Amino acid sequence: MVIGDARTRILDAAEELFAGGGYDATPTAVIARLAMVPKGLIFHYFPRKIDVLVALVDERTLVEEGRDIDAVPGDPAGTLSRLARGLPLRASPAMRRILFREADTHGSVKERLGRLNGELIRRARFALELALPGARGDLARLEVAAATFAAVLLYQENLCQLTGHQIDPDAVAELIAHSLL
Repeated sequence: MVIGDARTRILDAAEELFAGGGYDATPTAVIARLAMVPKGLIFHYFPRKIDVLVALVDERTLVEEGRDIDAVPGDPAGTLSRLARGLPLRASPAMRRILFREADTHGSVKERLGRLNGELIRRARFALELALPGARGDLARLEVAAATFAAVLLYQENLCQLTGHQIDPDAVAELIAHSLL
């Protein structure tokens, strides 16, 4: 068996278990069993259990750099919708649950969540500035609109899990656009 495969299986198992029951409620023995590896192998890759969580957050949550924003002046709803569809946010629904669940008790998770949120807000604000070039004088409203849209994008998986209702980013984009016009 390739060594990298075992590490990936450990992270896959931890992601599933941390998302389902939480970090504190997940013993390393259960991670090992689900990953089909000896418990000691977990500690070969991750000296402490917290290192598994840190690796998950660092390796499986990010907003990829270098994407252009497809903005159309005068069309903030369409611009936000295209941003949502093309957003290079790499965080599975399980990782999003982990981020929100563990942010209160683990500083590195809270920091990553803050960085993801900040990057989403920055991109949404920039997209709105491009779509509404005359609105630059009302930056406070654009900031609130961008923060609202970023929150929906980041938190939608958790809300769906809690309520059973899927949030339509296009409908949210329309709502935000109407509030800005």
